[in-house]
Amino acid sequence: MKVSIITATFNSEKTLNICMTSVLEQTYSNIEYILVDGQSSDHTVKLIQEFALQYENIQYISEHDDGIYDALNKGIKKATGDVIGFVHSDDFLANPNIVEDIVCCFKRYNVDGVYGNLHYVSSTNINKVLRNWESRPFSKKLLKLGWMPAHPTLFLKASVYKNKGVFNKTFRIAADYDFILRIFTDDDYSFYFLPKVITKMRVGGKSNNNLKNIIKKTREDLNAAKNNGLSLPYKVIFSKNISKLPQWFKI
Repeated sequence: MKVSIITATFNSEKTLNICMTSVLEQTYSNIEYILVDGQSSDHTVKLIQEFALQYENIQYISEHDDGIYDALNKGIKKATGDVIGFVHSDDFLANPNIVEDIVCCFKRYNVDGVYGNLHYVSSTNINKVLRNWESRPFSKKLLKLGWMPAHPTLFLKASVYKNKGVFNKTFRIAADYDFILRIFTDDDYSFYFLPKVITKMRVGGKSNNNLKNIIKKTREDLNAAKNNGLSLPYKVIFSKNISKLPQWFKI
């Protein structure tokens, strides 16, 4: 089973080394690593090129894009793996065995997607966990309570993207939530919860780095809930936001 991992970058030189190393030093060998750069002006591309000299499984492009979801869509279209996952440039995989664990789940349970837990870590000390996003086995009723898996931990069969499409770029911040609702409301797909930390993410992402973006994300989340047919969408988004509060205390 071939796994395609996609990283979108833009002026990511400060964090990219750890991100790429976490992918390239996985024990699972059949990984295709795709980096999509948005014409960085720092040393991001140079760093990618240095890694590409050492690892044959890297391919990359550097060109203008229309934001992170456009970049991820480009990566999806380039991917040739049976399974597709993302490791954002500020993130890194939790341990060198995690992709192997994910592939075992796909094979053992014959599912369309695998997801797990996420740690938010300090931007200055990646060993310091600030927030613990513990997920749970999927049940469709959870979507009505505002539940979603941590998107950075979600690995999907490539056939899901072929059948359901890619990210809707009209959502600038919440396209991942819209996409998750699109596939998790479809009874044709099955998912497995791997009760392990898959990804570690530095705090300070675009969706929650200031009040303006928090408000914009909430509006987009509401539109995503409406577009995907969730009843009582205002209640869903309220529950979605409130349910995240305990994550700060589960450390």
